[in-house]
Amino acid sequence: MKKLLYFFAFLGLFISCVSKKNQVINQNILTLKDSYCKAPFKYNYDNKIPSYNSDSIIAANKDLTAIFSDQSILILNALDNLDEVHQIMELKKSTSLESQVKVLQLKSKINSKITIALTELDAVAAEFDCEGERVAQIGNYVDNLNDSRNNKLILYSIVAGAAASIAGGIVKDDAWSSAIDIGGGALGAGFGLATLNPKGKKVEFIHQRNLLRDIWNEKLQSPNFPPFVWYMYTERKFSNKDGIPIIQSIKKRWLHFQFDNNAKAADGSVIFSDGGLYRADDLHNRAAMLNQMQSATRTINQNINYLLLDLDKLIL
Repeated sequence: MKKLLYFFAFLGLFISCVSKKNQVINQNILTLKDSYCKAPFKYNYDNKIPSYNSDSIIAANKDLTAIFSDQSILILNALDNLDEVHQIMELKKSTSLESQVKVLQLKSKINSKITIALTELDAVAAEFDCEGERVAQIGNYVDNLNDSRNNKLILYSIVAGAAASIAGGIVKDDAWSSAIDIGGGALGAGFGLATLNPKGKKVEFIHQRNLLRDIWNEKLQSPNFPPFVWYMYTERKFSNKDGIPIIQSIKKRWLHFQFDNNAKAADGSVIFSDGGLYRADDLHNRAAMLNQMQSATRTINQNINYLLLDLDKLIL
């Protein structure tokens, strides 16, 4: 009898701890339901994308290829700075002080455009990072819900087994004792099987400003991305794999790893909608996709770095 009292005291303490933990989680989830990552000020970018006629642009600027790489020429064109570079090349033919001052002025103008491009890249990468953190927190919340549910079912299974064992020891009738043992075992097994829920709980998660939707559709349908950043995503010359633009390469990985090559399931996924009910697997997939886009955005800085090195060669 004493052991039974200890058992039920432990059971009450365990349930109390689980309940308090769930209460804290439910309070915290309210701050994560809708996005806190979007910028407080909405800037209406001009959705005019730089020209994709990359071969023609490079051919028209053959005089720059001795100093600039093809990618640097395309970035200068995207930033509308090719005229300044041509002027610098002409001014470099003169050693006059006036020419030197003019060169510095033109370089400052180019640097200003490059600085804006870098801040745009940083802003987009930061939003991907923030959204990734937000969805990871929601994912942990759903994991905790599923763990809590499974813990309760396991606990019920233990209680059913213990109760059946105690009752079987008290009842002297062999037939009733056997029936209690069988019933308790079946009930415990039922609770155990109930933990095998592969999909688990769902939670509402909203993202009307959906950065991943534009990537998946390969269309700049919203002001989510500055035109320069979108150009860098979609111009094949900035690919590091078989001339495939950055977003097409990423989409192939998403389709393979996140959606098991099921394009129909991907198109209908809540991940590319305004939000809705998410399961844990969907949340973890979304977090991985956001992190991939953050990394892809930051790698574009390498192209800007090479352009700055080329500019230094021109000025020196």
